[in-house]
Amino acid sequence: MNLPELKNPHIFQKLGRVDAKSLESCDQLLLILTPKPAASHFKQLPSGDKMQRVLRKLPAGSTPTFTTRLSNVRQTLVVSGSIAKDASIFEQLTLGRKLVAEACGKNTGSLGICVIGFSADQSTSIYNCVIAAALAAAFQLPSFKSKKSKAPIKSLRLLGAAKRIDTSRVEAEAKGNNLARWLTTMPPNKMDAIAYSDLVRTLAKANDWSFKRYGTKELTQLGAGAFLAVAQGNDNDSAGILRLRYRPSVKTKNADLSLVGKGIIFDTGGTNLKPFQSMLDMHGDMQGSAVAVGTLLAISELQLPIAVDCWLAITENRTGPNAYKSQDVVTAVNGKTIQTVHTDAEGRMALADTLVLASRDKPAIIFDYATLTGSCVTAITAYYSGVFTNRADLHPHLKHTGRISGERVWPFPIGKEFMADLKSETADFLQCSPKAPGDHILAASFLAEFVENDTPWVHMDLSASDNDGGLGHVGSKFTGFGVRYTMSVILDDNLFKANL
Repeated sequence: MNLPELKNPHIFQKLGRVDAKSLESCDQLLLILTPKPAASHFKQLPSGDKMQRVLRKLPAGSTPTFTTRLSNVRQTLVVSGSIAKDASIFEQLTLGRKLVAEACGKNTGSLGICVIGFSADQSTSIYNCVIAAALAAAFQLPSFKSKKSKAPIKSLRLLGAAKRIDTSRVEAEAKGNNLARWLTTMPPNKMDAIAYSDLVRTLAKANDWSFKRYGTKELTQLGAGAFLAVAQGNDNDSAGILRLRYRPSVKTKNADLSLVGKGIIFDTGGTNLKPFQSMLDMHGDMQGSAVAVGTLLAISELQLPIAVDCWLAITENRTGPNAYKSQDVVTAVNGKTIQTVHTDAEGRMALADTLVLASRDKPAIIFDYATLTGSCVTAITAYYSGVFTNRADLHPHLKHTGRISGERVWPFPIGKEFMADLKSETADFLQCSPKAPGDHILAASFLAEFVENDTPWVHMDLSASDNDGGLGHVGSKFTGFGVRYTMSVILDDNLFKANL
């Protein structure tokens, strides 16, 4: 299986006043204005008086605010949207997605972006959010149709900015997010566990990451009974735990950051079989691993001076005569015993051993990503993802990062008191509770039992990873939520930067 084409469209920048010549280069122009633009704002544009007249005829509050075509040779389509000066990053990203979607329906080739009426910092933020939306829309997700579609956006042109905008970060984040969404969208027969491992190996070689695969034989020797319980339902020896390493300096041994991802290629629910609707999109149950490797790609693209490990727990959760079942007792790598309750709680089993291995390497902090529980969606909907940590003082930082990245999260508690609901008479604890509420909290509390060396750890339950119609800047069903968030943790959070 070949790697996806992750090259972003070229971004051109024309600084200063927008002239007719620069508009002639655009098939479409996204024009972002304040809710009540002044006449002086329209005077900054060729044919601005025409746009102002169109705006006056339309009701306020719609998106797009107005559309019109210029009378130039290219007949540039103008798609305008408005946003408040104090709008959140999430609102800026969402506007970008909606405007880009409107423009992309008109056979976009060269897409212009112009922001007028805002301060320099506000403009830069809006430009970057709209660029993020455009780069997400420009990327071609896997398609197996007999007739191939053309890329909707061939180039981006930033018009009207006072000074050059550094787009390197948003471009790197786009590549990571696009990779995560591509991997998640792949049909499970096209990208099974073996093909996934091979593709990650190819990615590692292309990006100068070290690669190691722990197969079932080696995991048996290590005593990884929790992961292997899930894997034993496979009819082949395809399951494995992958470890990738990005080291900008050969002198660095321990990781500043360890990324851990749940990679359940397809989740039938196992012996406790899922019903049809619940199983339909379970090729997306590996999105946690896709977010982890997508984040690693973004870090590598920017050549950030941090050492990163990336662990991917890759297997299927299958039915069959050898599949694990309720009341099985298994032993994890750390020697703790688990009484199985429900085979569809496989994610925490696969992650348990992976977290032990990751934490034994003593990274400065671990972030894990998983489409883990339906109860997290029930608790906060699919507009937010849940975060959990063994460092409660990180809660304000985690929420703040969600606000400034536009990938919003909500923290939940974990602790020993919740483990009372996982008390077992025959093992150290139950895999999950057959009746207690708050499974997202119990699952995270369970995972905390497998983080060794008192390693700081953050778990993200990806309730916002699957949204019909998209979320924020991303228009696809699978959103790749987490890549942009983690890059903001690394680059924007002072607590994390202080520990590098």
